[in-house]
Amino acid sequence: MASVPSLASTVQQRLAEGLSAALPEAGSADPLLRRSDRADFQANGILALAKRLKGNPRELATQVVDGIPANDVLKEIEVSGPGFLNITVTDEAIVRTLAARAADDRLGVPFAPDAGTTVIDYAQPNVAKEMHVGHLRSAVIGAAMVEILEFTGETVVRRHHIGDWGTQFGMLIQYLIEHPHELDHASDGEVSGEEAMSSLNRLYKASRALFDSDEEFKTRARARVVDLQAGEPETLALWQRFVDESKIYFYSVFDKLDMDIRDPDVVGESGYNDMLAETCRILEESGVAVRSEGALCVFFDDVKGPDGNPTPLIVQKSDGGFGYAATDLSAIRDRVGNLKATTLLYVVDARQSLHFKMVFETARRAGWLNDEVKAVQLAFGTVLGKDGKPFKTREGETVRLVDLLDEAVDRATSVVREKAEKVGLTETEIVENGQYVGIGAVKYADLSTSAARDYKFDLDQMVSLNGDTSVYLQYAYARIRSIFGKAGDRTPVAHPELALEPAERALGLHLDTFGEVVRESAAEYAPHKLAAYLYQLASLYTTFYDLCPVIKPAPPQDIAENRLLLCDLTARTLHQGMALLGIRTPERL
Repeated sequence: MASVPSLASTVQQRLAEGLSAALPEAGSADPLLRRSDRADFQANGILALAKRLKGNPRELATQVVDGIPANDVLKEIEVSGPGFLNITVTDEAIVRTLAARAADDRLGVPFAPDAGTTVIDYAQPNVAKEMHVGHLRSAVIGAAMVEILEFTGETVVRRHHIGDWGTQFGMLIQYLIEHPHELDHASDGEVSGEEAMSSLNRLYKASRALFDSDEEFKTRARARVVDLQAGEPETLALWQRFVDESKIYFYSVFDKLDMDIRDPDVVGESGYNDMLAETCRILEESGVAVRSEGALCVFFDDVKGPDGNPTPLIVQKSDGGFGYAATDLSAIRDRVGNLKATTLLYVVDARQSLHFKMVFETARRAGWLNDEVKAVQLAFGTVLGKDGKPFKTREGETVRLVDLLDEAVDRATSVVREKAEKVGLTETEIVENGQYVGIGAVKYADLSTSAARDYKFDLDQMVSLNGDTSVYLQYAYARIRSIFGKAGDRTPVAHPELALEPAERALGLHLDTFGEVVRESAAEYAPHKLAAYLYQLASLYTTFYDLCPVIKPAPPQDIAENRLLLCDLTARTLHQGMALLGIRTPERL
């Protein structure tokens, strides 16, 4: 089905027609329409137009209003102040628009006209290392942006740039050669993520201790790095064991997060090894990079160190080794050249902003990024504890991600269990809903904060039934679903002829803006805007539910049907919006 024009776009069109009828000399002037607290909309464009035409804005505004023919969309237009237009739409227009949205699987949300291909780099854990709270935001924000962009029609390629290469693998592989059973498992069956990580942790600590205390082992480990980089078969096979073992663990964590990670999307640092030398050659031959004290560097006028000297991006070290920059630049070449990306989106900690600024500028100078292909860092802040300091355990250790997620699910399950008897939930439903509510709480707390800001990780607040939490939204959805269980033979039917109560109008007008908010969230890489919209939707629904009876006391049939239309569209919008944030909406809660 074709997308449904929003009320804003319909009003905009009527105003534009009035403008050109009253003032042909205005050309195609923009009415500058926006939502308003005083009326449904306000148009501010006549002020700028009056300046251009050297006329009195209030008189021009009156002319425009007089030039708009009577119609079924605009109920009242008031000229206000120096020439603003305060516009109220008809109840009929609201109901007709909502009915059209309800008839569409996509709720009337249009596809973006300029959709391209975005490669999203997110959820980047390190092989043989445990995932901690610092890995949470990249995964959650990145997964939400995948869903939001795909919903607008963008072709999205997921990329998990895992840390699977580097000097530490010489130490790990050499230790495994000398202690060949360290990655063996007690059971022959399927290995759990915890079991895999336990083996890797034990091996990592033991190999690090030996590396730091035994010079001969250190020498052997460094020689093993050379073998790894040369592609020596036995060394590569053992390296692959570490990668495979780590993936068992990663996937178990992503599974807890209710995130879909697919094997072909995991392309770590090692995936670009064959391109590194060529990347350096191209940069040096084109003059983008120059040799400085034996290293291959790119310099920038605006990047200087504390001593005032230029700080370069080092692409290749003086000993011939490649740095992160060489890998990141090779990844850009691959994503633009092979994946045909029009946008590269990096969901990466704000503390890496300078590195990516330098990498993107280098890629532009090399011609890999240009007017047709852009790179953007969706930089995010730090997860803080309740005390406002970076989140740590009592012992000062970094918090393990699995522990944090398990605790969220435990807390949420307690909240669900308290209400379970009233709703008649089975034990299976309590456990399942506890997971959906707990993981939803963690995701929503992250996504309802602007990514650039730090946020406090407070589980008590996150699983609260009151305030701006996912649980509040999930309960709003479940409450609406329960209404339909009691509606009997009454079904959602649009009645445009009915007058709407203020709470119905407010809810209807908000429902109509869903498409605008999705578009804005996609264009600005701002999932928090969608989260804020959904919270407001649930709040408006709560007011509507309190003031406008749907089932009891039973209103007349036509009013009940019209209100059920509002209920149905609210539930579907909540469900779709939450899905775009990666959060489940249980039918009963």
